[in-house]
Amino acid sequence: MTSADISTVLPELVLALFAMGALMFGVYTGKDKVAPLIAWATAGVFLALALWIGLGGEGERTAFGGLFVDDPFARFAKVTMLVSASAVLIIGQDYMVRRDLLRFEYPVLMVLSVIGMMVMVSAGDLMSLYMGLELQSLALYVLASVRRDSVKSTEAGLKYFVLGALSSGLLLYGASLVYGFAGTTQFAGILSTLNDGVPLGLLFGLVFMLAGLAFKVSAAPFHMWTPDVYEGSPTPVTAFFATAPKVAAICLLARLVHDAFGGIPADWSQVLAALSIASMFLGAVAAIGQKDIKRLMAYSSIAHMGFALMGLASGTAEGVTAMLVYMAIYVTMNVGTFAFILSMERDGRPVTDIASLNMFSKTEPLKALAVLVMMFSLAGVPPMVGFFGKFYVLKAAVDAGMTWLALAGAVASVIGAFYYLRIVFFMYFGKEGEGVESRMAPAQWAIMVAVAVIMVAGIVNLFGIQPMAAIAAEALVR
Repeated sequence: MTSADISTVLPELVLALFAMGALMFGVYTGKDKVAPLIAWATAGVFLALALWIGLGGEGERTAFGGLFVDDPFARFAKVTMLVSASAVLIIGQDYMVRRDLLRFEYPVLMVLSVIGMMVMVSAGDLMSLYMGLELQSLALYVLASVRRDSVKSTEAGLKYFVLGALSSGLLLYGASLVYGFAGTTQFAGILSTLNDGVPLGLLFGLVFMLAGLAFKVSAAPFHMWTPDVYEGSPTPVTAFFATAPKVAAICLLARLVHDAFGGIPADWSQVLAALSIASMFLGAVAAIGQKDIKRLMAYSSIAHMGFALMGLASGTAEGVTAMLVYMAIYVTMNVGTFAFILSMERDGRPVTDIASLNMFSKTEPLKALAVLVMMFSLAGVPPMVGFFGKFYVLKAAVDAGMTWLALAGAVASVIGAFYYLRIVFFMYFGKEGEGVESRMAPAQWAIMVAVAVIMVAGIVNLFGIQPMAAIAAEALVR
């Protein structure tokens, strides 16, 4: 280990030291009494690190003999994950406090999972890939079941753990096949072996690894855990699941296929295209009959991952750029939507029934308008920024000669628009009946309004995000 290695992994190191310090502080002081303080400190550290990584990094550096890669692609993903994790911590704190769920371990576990995500997107070796993935996953299993007195929360954690173990097994089996046929675990070494032909065993290994990672992305048909875990977990945890881990998983997938298997895009793009179509249509159709808004958001995330995979399936730098822009927009939309879902309650108890939003616009016109903007953006209705996210991935697919995939995406987007617009219909034209209250902390309200403004005026923001995403994509696709 050299000083250059340490400087390359310094953000992760700082975050790990903070996690250990916060854990010790919580244990030896007031435990859950200091949980709000630790949560606010964690959100601040996330934002400070995002600023540090976004403004401080230049070029490409490797550490520990190629195990860890710090390049524009990794930095773009890390900033997106850190900002979204910070926003989720802020919008969820009031919910956790009022329902006596805020334990001092909650922000610490979130920090540990974010460290795993940061290692994932910087992985340059199958070993570091697996280490980062498992650190993230183990923390998320505990977060899913953090509400220990709830059967649903315990069930969510158990389902996530069992199915996560299955996906890890698939990933490890694929990695062992790749190592056996390539003779190395380093991505650069695997890429160099493809020049001499592609053994069938190596392709099998690649498919098994893609299947294992498809679980982490919630891509169909590996999505089976998503609706139950989204519904059973505490809503702030669900908001976290729907944002940062998705960015980490899709960026790890991009890192693997381009850095290790970039020489055979025709082989892996077929698998990603199949996952994309299955995810888009399953997410669009299965969400139509949902009555719980958290389950609806689970199927929504499956459909959105299908669109992100479409950009990746194109196998080009333009496709990676489109995927990064799409994920940045997707995370922003989800933070705003969950800021509202967290505020839904009746008689002081949380409500997630979609029908409870009937005529919500009469009692809370401003909040209803903000939700309308976010639903339109999630549906991809122009001129909301969500439309441009979908436009970029569809264009990347067409430019890569995959017009059939873009047409399938357009059809799935039209089907999916139904259930987003149904929420708007309930809010503005639903039946009078037992409604829902919306109690928001100032931070929740500010973030929801900020997201709604970004969705409307986001075209301006795209001119800032897209060039950064293009630089990140060029660093990956060489």
